[in-house]
Amino acid sequence: MTETLLPDAAGLARAAALLREGQLVAFPTETVYGLGADATNGAAVAGIYAAKGRPSFNPLIVHVASLAQAARLVEIGPEAERLASAFWPGALTLVLPARADNGIASLASAGLPTLGIRLPAHPVARQLLEATGRPVAAPSANPSGRVSPTTAAHVLSGLSGQISAVLDGGPCPVGVESTILGLTGAPTLLRAGGIPAEAIEACLGAPLAAPPAYDTPSSPGQLASHYAPSGTLRLNAAAPRPGETLLGFGPVDAPLNLSPSGDLTEAAATLFSHLHALDAQGATHIAVSPIPDHGLGRAINDRLRRAAAPRR
Repeated sequence: MTETLLPDAAGLARAAALLREGQLVAFPTETVYGLGADATNGAAVAGIYAAKGRPSFNPLIVHVASLAQAARLVEIGPEAERLASAFWPGALTLVLPARADNGIASLASAGLPTLGIRLPAHPVARQLLEATGRPVAAPSANPSGRVSPTTAAHVLSGLSGQISAVLDGGPCPVGVESTILGLTGAPTLLRAGGIPAEAIEACLGAPLAAPPAYDTPSSPGQLASHYAPSGTLRLNAAAPRPGETLLGFGPVDAPLNLSPSGDLTEAAATLFSHLHALDAQGATHIAVSPIPDHGLGRAINDRLRRAAAPRR
């Protein structure tokens, strides 16, 4: 049975104790709910892959409580320091060279010489990481390939009975996963997310490189089919066809609308909750209004393209 814990002192202490015991605990971040395990415990990390049905070649993000903790796990150069100063705590994951003696379970990095690190901004996540005292590996708390969770109820709908607890911190304010940036060479956008690429480029003073094509993911969030509801999606739809349910954006008549005013921040925050709602309604064919492909729109379109990709 999965416990639901409140984000009070007792709930945080219980969640931290479970993590230290090698159990799985879902917790809120500003982006989506993460499925946490002690990143130094190989059996616990393996439990994440088992609970999610996640391919073992798909690496995880490790969440830390401070920049000092991150520096014990990865090599932080000048560019990483600049980005951490600008965007941490926040919705940015940095993929950096892993230190040989960092103690992180090899399964968390899928055997790669790099590690994805994030310092989240959500107060509940920060308190949990500090109480646990260990780095926490945490992909999104949902079955692999399905819609990411932005509430505790979403977590329970997919993983109830398979994890020890969920720490209920309410809805996630950003609503799409973190931006992932590779820093093992030229700064490379590996996944669009909660920090717009334009803001990162402004911080670095240079454009980001596009990732090369790999058969195997070099960071989380690179699988072609991902974030998918049960129904099929048709993107950039001016209007729904017969039998389709419209997921709208802007001033369109739709049963669910990401943002009637055309606000990309609101659309990012509502994207996954609306896809969950369409699942609950039994929508089998979903048409999605066009989304501008700039700022947070790039992250929204990235998730929609992966949700619409052929299922494996």
